[in-house]
Amino acid sequence: MITFIVCLAILIAGYFLYGPVVERLFGPTDEPTCAFTKQDGVDYVPMKTPNIFLIQLLNIAGLGPIFGAISGALWGPAAFLWITFGTIFAGGVHDYLSGMISMRHDGASISEVVGIYLGPVMKNVMRVFSVILLVLVGTVFMTGPAGILAKLTPDKLNYTFWLVVVLVYYFLATMLPIDKLIGKIYPAFGVVLIVMAFGIGGATLLGDFTGKFSMPEFNFTNMHPKGLPIWPLVFITIACGAISGFHSTQSPIMARCVKTERDGRKIFYGAMVCEGIIALIWAAAGMTFYQGTGGLAAALALNKGAGGVVYDISISMLGRVGGVLAILGVVACPITSGDTAFRSARLTIADWFDIDQKKIPPRLLLAVPLLGVGALLSQVDFNIVWRYFAWSNQTLAMIVLWTCAMFLYMKRKNMWIAVVPATFMSAVSVTYILQSPEGLKLPISISYPAGIVAALG
Repeated sequence: MITFIVCLAILIAGYFLYGPVVERLFGPTDEPTCAFTKQDGVDYVPMKTPNIFLIQLLNIAGLGPIFGAISGALWGPAAFLWITFGTIFAGGVHDYLSGMISMRHDGASISEVVGIYLGPVMKNVMRVFSVILLVLVGTVFMTGPAGILAKLTPDKLNYTFWLVVVLVYYFLATMLPIDKLIGKIYPAFGVVLIVMAFGIGGATLLGDFTGKFSMPEFNFTNMHPKGLPIWPLVFITIACGAISGFHSTQSPIMARCVKTERDGRKIFYGAMVCEGIIALIWAAAGMTFYQGTGGLAAALALNKGAGGVVYDISISMLGRVGGVLAILGVVACPITSGDTAFRSARLTIADWFDIDQKKIPPRLLLAVPLLGVGALLSQVDFNIVWRYFAWSNQTLAMIVLWTCAMFLYMKRKNMWIAVVPATFMSAVSVTYILQSPEGLKLPISISYPAGIVAALG
C-alpha cells in the first residue's frame, strides 16, 4: 500500500512541478488560437476549458489505462513505477507538446505536424501509419464495450446487437459538429469515469477486506507468474496509462477548440496525469483483489481477458449499484475513445488530401469507408488486433517524441526533455518487435543489444 500511495503522490506532484517546466519551454502566448481564426462550426469550435479537459480525458482514456494496467499488474508493483514516471516524464511531455504544436499549426493532424519537423518522407509514412492505427483503435474500442454490455443485458441483446449500436453511435460522433454530440455528453461521462476511479481506489485502500485482500509492495523481484521479462513487455503492455502515441492523434481534435494556449497544460498534461492516476488505481485493484499476481493471472485466464476481471472487481468492491456505475464508466471509456479515433482518421485523411470538411458530403465520403473497415476488423480475434495495436501505439509515441525534440531544437529550447523519453521509447519499440511473437521472434541475447544500439543510433 505504501508503494501505491507514494506513487500517487508523485504523480500529483508531477503535474505541479514538472508540468510548468514543460510549459515554460514551449512558451504559450496570448495570440488568437485556431479555434477562432479557423472557426467553421464543425471541427473548429471554441469550447470551455473544463469541458475540453473532460473530452480530452475520455478521448485518450480508452481500454488502455484499465485493461492495460490490469494486464501490466501481472509484473507486480514494478507497474506502479512505470505508470508514475512514464506519465510525468514521457506521457505528459508527449501529450502537452503534441497538442500545443498542433495548435500552433492550426490544429494540424499529427501526421502533418511530423512532416513539418521530420520531413516529407516521414509525413507520408505517418499519414498511412496513423490512419491504420486509428482504425485499429476504433475497432478495439468497439468490440470491448460490446462484450461488456452483452454481459449486463438480457440474452437477446447479444454481442452483435451492441456492436451495431456502438457502430451507429460512432457514425454520428464522426460526422456531427464537435459541440453537438461529443461536446454535450463527454463531460458527463468524464465525471462518471473519475467517480468510478475514485470509488475503486477508495475501496481498494479503505474497504474492510481483512484476510481477503493485500497489496504487495515494490521489490526487485519479477513477480510475473510465468516469469515473462519486464523489459520491454511492461512498457508495451501499459501504454495509455504511461505514454501512448494514440494520444497525439487525439490532441489535434481538442487543439481546434482551445480558446487560449495558456490552458494547454490543464488540458493536455492534466488529462495525461489524470489517466495515469486511473491506471495506477486499476493496477493496484487487480493485484490486490486477487491477492497477488498469481491470482490475477488465474482470473485473467478464467475470464478470457480483463473484461471479466473488471466486472468481478467492480461488483465485489462497490456492490451491485456501485459496480454497475463503475462498469458503465469502463464502457464509456473505450467508446468515447473509439468514436474520436474514427473522427481523427477522418481529419487525418482530410488534411492529407486537403478535403474541406465543413459540408456533409465530404464528411460522408471519408466516414463511411472508415467505419466499414472497422466493422470488418471487428470480426477478427480481439487479442490479435490488440497486440499489433500495442506495438504500433508505442512506435508512434517514439516518432512523436522525436518530432517534439526537433521542435524544441529549432526553437533553441532544451530539447532533452523530449530526447530522453524518445530514446527510451525507441529502445522499447525496437526491442519488442525483434523478440515478440508477432515480430521477428529473436532471442533476448540479440533483441536487447539491438534495441539499445537502435535507440542510441
